[in-house]
Amino acid sequence: MIGHLYMVVAPSGAGKTTLVRLLLERHAGISLSISSTTREPRVGETDGCDYHFVSVPNFMERASQGEFLEWAEVHGNYYGTSKAWITAELTAGRDVLLEIDWQGAQQVRKVFPDAIGIFIMPPSLAALQERLVDRGTDSDKTIARRMAAARDEMQHVDEFDYVIINEDLQQALDGLISIVSASRLHYATQRQRHPALFARLL
Repeated sequence: MIGHLYMVVAPSGAGKTTLVRLLLERHAGISLSISSTTREPRVGETDGCDYHFVSVPNFMERASQGEFLEWAEVHGNYYGTSKAWITAELTAGRDVLLEIDWQGAQQVRKVFPDAIGIFIMPPSLAALQERLVDRGTDSDKTIARRMAAARDEMQHVDEFDYVIINEDLQQALDGLISIVSASRLHYATQRQRHPALFARLL
């Protein structure tokens, strides 16, 4: 039995983290992949829960040994996903969700071509900048860098299966839940997860 692999990608400030948190609260059976990162923890973040916070030398050593399914440098920090953990979860039939960037998504598709890509778009660049400012965690220089990166990141939206425009949080969440629900109803998935039922009925 093979689980589904969901990749949720968005420019910084588009609401990806909030949407993923709400999805996991409402949709049982999805394991969130916890990435390793070299960036400093933000206020309220916990090691082993939000990220595995590691040093740059530790990260690069693990990357050189091929431990990461994907890894990338984003805004001056490194992020990576454990290959062994993802493979074990999917093989056990559990669905897994990755919060990654477009570069990571490209790497993941090379190993898992059936991964389901979901891109979260802001309703406008002005709204995106307002959210970054309201977050209160970044300097003006960092916000300017994130805005420039967002324009580049959104050029890759056509590489994804689904696009959610996060103008209204509830509507965006409903869309995300619908994608997960629909993927679990695919014929191949249902036949794989309910073999006894199909054997009786067909």
